Amino acid sequence: MIRLKGMNGKEYVLNDNQIEKIEEVPETVITLVNGNKYIVEETVDEVIDKVIMFKKQIFIGILI
Repeated sequence: MIRLKGMNGKEYVLNDNQIEKIEEVPETVITLVNGNKYIVEETVDEVIDKVIMFKKQIFIGILI
């Protein structure tokens, strides 16, 4: 799960396994496999980096 900030400034946690696609239109829109869409402050690259870091934590067994 990754922490993201919505356009209203509130932080929430998103299940990264449910992400179907990420678009910049110009805001970053994350579409989940169930069709729900989330607009976040982070860029596409930042979201990808957060997913990669979370996956690394799982695979190496270290929680930051």
